[in-house]
Amino acid sequence: MEAYIQESIDKWLNSNIDAADKQSIKDMIATGNETELIDSFYKELEFGTGGLRGIMGLGSNRMNKYTIGVATQGLANYLKKEFKGEEISVAIAYDSRNNSAFFAQTTAAVFSANDIKVYLFESLRPTPELSFAIRELGCKSGVVLTASHNPKEYNGYKAYWDDGAQMIAPHDTNVIDEVRNVGSFDHVKFDEKPELIVKIGQDIDEKYLATLEALSLSPDAIKNQSDLAIVFSPIHGTGITLVPTILERLGFKNVNVVAEQAQPDGNFPTVVYPNPEEQEAMSIALKRAEELDADLVMATDPDADRVGIAVKNKEGKFELLNGNQTGSLLIYYLCIKWKENNKLNGKQFIVKTIVTTELIKDIATHFDIESYDTLTGFKFIAGLIKEFEGKKEFIGGGEESYGYLIGDKVRDKDAIASCAMIAEMAAWAKDNGKSVMDLLEDIYAQFGMYWESLSSLTKKGKSGAEEIQQMMSDARTNTPTQLGGSPVTTLLDYQLGEATDLKTGTKTKIDFPQSNVLQFLTEDGSKVSLRPSGTEPKIKFYFSVKSKGGITTGIDAQKQELTKKIDSIKKELGL
Repeated sequence: MEAYIQESIDKWLNSNIDAADKQSIKDMIATGNETELIDSFYKELEFGTGGLRGIMGLGSNRMNKYTIGVATQGLANYLKKEFKGEEISVAIAYDSRNNSAFFAQTTAAVFSANDIKVYLFESLRPTPELSFAIRELGCKSGVVLTASHNPKEYNGYKAYWDDGAQMIAPHDTNVIDEVRNVGSFDHVKFDEKPELIVKIGQDIDEKYLATLEALSLSPDAIKNQSDLAIVFSPIHGTGITLVPTILERLGFKNVNVVAEQAQPDGNFPTVVYPNPEEQEAMSIALKRAEELDADLVMATDPDADRVGIAVKNKEGKFELLNGNQTGSLLIYYLCIKWKENNKLNGKQFIVKTIVTTELIKDIATHFDIESYDTLTGFKFIAGLIKEFEGKKEFIGGGEESYGYLIGDKVRDKDAIASCAMIAEMAAWAKDNGKSVMDLLEDIYAQFGMYWESLSSLTKKGKSGAEEIQQMMSDARTNTPTQLGGSPVTTLLDYQLGEATDLKTGTKTKIDFPQSNVLQFLTEDGSKVSLRPSGTEPKIKFYFSVKSKGGITTGIDAQKQELTKKIDSIKKELGL
């Protein structure tokens, strides 16, 4: 074992960690499991711009009481500097993962030990409700303990600012610096002050649910279609706490919760990954929907900030929609109802990320609604909402990775609100004699059919990281002249902050935060995006192509044609 790893182990054994934990480390050593020891101690679990995420266990590279303590101490130190002389409070929520409740209590203890008031949810709650609670209670920050849709071995720690959004510059990097400055967990204040910890629950639930009810745009359609057959699965997560409730309160009377996945369980016993993007995770819900001849299937991830849906296709079979399709349906429905309800006055806007379908922009433009792009990550959407607060009204927005937001009372992706609005959209479509798939086909007929695909290349180790950087460098200096049979017209370089017109060579500024992302835009509306992952040794390629006109051969035939085009572009790029 390399010396620096042994030093890390010795540091833990010579620190003030609990005696039982010291013994556990000694037991690891005694069993001779060197691979596990190395992986647990070879580096520090890094606090990044999104917080912490990692495998649970003892060690510097694991999610545990001590790594969470250091993160919380660093955040507490920064809050006391940033809000000097002010009363500081934070809100804390947690999901159904193993140890989430314990990690939440640990976080609360450290904050309280630093004389910061804590509003701690009494039991598991969705991430979007944590965002709502921060704003509702006037907190300066907040934390949710979740690893989203990662495997069961993982947990995570997401930090929020006073606007209810995950932190952006300068706070994100400033907190990272403070966490690093804590150094040893011997400098963490773990001695809880119970008088500073206040339990919250149903009171915030009620306010949050009332806010979601107020978003409804088609109460008559829901009343007419109250028997809409809905199958819902929380996939053993927090969606069970509020999705059935909001659907019932809106007037849906035929909501069928998947019993096998209703119980919160951090072992996620019925799925390989608790991810609603995966067919496997949706399989039980789909089977139930077929048995019931349901109209709509919805499933949320463990912390209920993302939702996947399935609807019947033309053959009557259930088909999973991707995140771009669901986002486009939601935005179309919101736009058409805002217009019908005379809510548009020229001050509304919609936001999506740069790798999300351009169909959303086309829909917004059709309704004379401003649309904006942001970098990948919902914190950037929230940042734009904050920038326009009091000047423009946010209708909705989202990203291709199954996260959507309706209204601005929450500042993170919200699967509770999304489930409510998706169900309402389905009821509205049915009230107009259409299925959700009919509605999607109408959108494609009007705006043209967009089709997207994502490819990831994993390059492990130091050499892999260097290879990814070389790939980005090559793409910058050797921009393809054409893709999919269409000339490449524009290169967008978000690291340099400039857009280059490849016909004229003219360069214009891109007003975005710096990010190592490249995009190629073609004459026929195709878009290819290259983005190295910030958390994994991967480079991601996002592909978006568009049909030349409205669909004439049906969705499936058009999809096959566009998939062939994406395949040809991948070949041209050597993928």
